[in-house]
Amino acid sequence: MIKIGELANRLNVSTDTLRYYEANDLLHPCARSEGGYRLFDEQSEKQMRFILRAKKVGFSLKEVQDLLKIKFEKHQHSCEEVKTLTLTKRDLVRARIAELQKFEQSLSTLAKQCCGGEEAAVSCSILTALEAIDE
Repeated sequence: MIKIGELANRLNVSTDTLRYYEANDLLHPCARSEGGYRLFDEQSEKQMRFILRAKKVGFSLKEVQDLLKIKFEKHQHSCEEVKTLTLTKRDLVRARIAELQKFEQSLSTLAKQCCGGEEAAVSCSILTALEAIDE
């Protein structure tokens, strides 16, 4: 059994991060010491590594909760569920990338139209273009 600080050090995260996941019902201390410190075991460390890897590849907190539920109840779930969750997330990421690419193109177009000089912005082409954009 190790204290929260030691677990945080092993995982290279802050104790606040661990408390956050505990508050969101993703991590549970196995016990408390006589002094009230949270105590964790090896399984807690493995679970937290799983959570951190899932977050690193882009899964949201809710999606991590769903993955953990499946992980803990493997016999009641299928690989199809996990794959569907993964592909749904991938599709959301692709849509966001496409949206960001459009933003980048629009910003590049705006920037190309501007002289970028030190004169007053009275006739700034970027401001003019933004004023003309319909809502």
